[in-house]
Amino acid sequence: MPTTTRRILSRRSALGLGAGAAAAVGLTGCGGSGTSDGLKPEAAGSPTRRAPSPTVTARPLGDGSTEFTGKQPHQPAAAEPLEPGQAPPQFVVFSWDGAGEVGNGLFPRFLELAEEHDAHMTFFLSGLYLLPESKKRLYEPPNNPRGASDIGYLTDAHIKETLKNVRRAWLDGHEIGTHFNGHFCAGSGSVAHWTPAQWRDEIDQAKKFVTEWRTNTGWTDLPALPFDYDKELAGGRTPCLLGQENLLPTARELGWRYDASSPGGRQVWPVKRDGIWDLPLQQIPFPGHSFEVLSMDYNMLANQSVNSTKAPPANYPGWREQAAQSYISGFRRAYETNRAPFFVGNHFEEWNGGIYMDAVEEALRHIAREKEKGGDIRLVSFRQFTDWLDAQRPEVLGKLRTLEVGTAPAGGWKTFLKAAPTSA
Repeated sequence: MPTTTRRILSRRSALGLGAGAAAAVGLTGCGGSGTSDGLKPEAAGSPTRRAPSPTVTARPLGDGSTEFTGKQPHQPAAAEPLEPGQAPPQFVVFSWDGAGEVGNGLFPRFLELAEEHDAHMTFFLSGLYLLPESKKRLYEPPNNPRGASDIGYLTDAHIKETLKNVRRAWLDGHEIGTHFNGHFCAGSGSVAHWTPAQWRDEIDQAKKFVTEWRTNTGWTDLPALPFDYDKELAGGRTPCLLGQENLLPTARELGWRYDASSPGGRQVWPVKRDGIWDLPLQQIPFPGHSFEVLSMDYNMLANQSVNSTKAPPANYPGWREQAAQSYISGFRRAYETNRAPFFVGNHFEEWNGGIYMDAVEEALRHIAREKEKGGDIRLVSFRQFTDWLDAQRPEVLGKLRTLEVGTAPAGGWKTFLKAAPTSA
């Protein structure tokens, strides 16, 4: 039986805070560097991750804020079903809520880390991070005043940095999902109370802010985002992990393939809800405690410093190591037993001196080293993982779901999956 999970969530600044919150509390950091198109020159001995020459001429969409540029670069080979007796890969998904860059260099820092280790991630972009505050009245949030936002708005300079990094992320092969817009978690206007129709309105507005940033900013000297967002958008994560039940009918109607909004998931193989893959943040070991913690940086903070983002610095080294080892323990438990996918959620924040960013980096590097030892470990986006799920035989996935948390297959993988019946 799983141990009890302790989750301390602030009603205002709970799960899903993004770059706007960082700006509001005055967090600063070093900016990143790179070429103007977001692609880095190839370095000796480093993985080659530059975009190939385009196979089609870019086709502007709408007002030119986005454009169709063909197949996304740096995608894995087409997913194939497991062979009888074959062990499933260990999938690991690092994801980011908000995905705004506010000059602290965190967005490019993790793009470079991903490039170094040939990893892919999911960036859940908040639509408001591409809308200037001077145009905030264009936003009509359900059950909230026009222009309201619990994460604020970015400066023009930070919107430009966000555009540059989102562009680079897609060209590097990462997924651009959605974190919706105003991040309302409390009171009568909370997303917890939104109807399916209100979720549809919120999603339509989020997409519009992404696909019409040129009209809303008046900027003509920046390159377009190189994707068709209608086709790119395959899933999202709700603010504070609230409101999934009423979101799912709308997600299904829109053709989304997954949702990453469930709280308190367990390290087991996923199921579909209302025809949508349910890919929750997970309960993972929390070193030094008998309870488990949700696999997200904010929940590490909430259990270490009771929602304070600036606790006494003397605590930082121990907390940083505890957070890193929590992620590593969650990975190891899955990898050495049932091979359930491992999901990690993050924010581009410098809470408690940036220790959670350091912990996430340490965990990713640890997992990458395990991959280099020859393990079938795949650092992927949610959409890439969903591609693999959809390629598997239902009876094989059903067999995988019988494995509990931390439970290895009896007799090993060759025996365990060999017993699964094959399709005709």
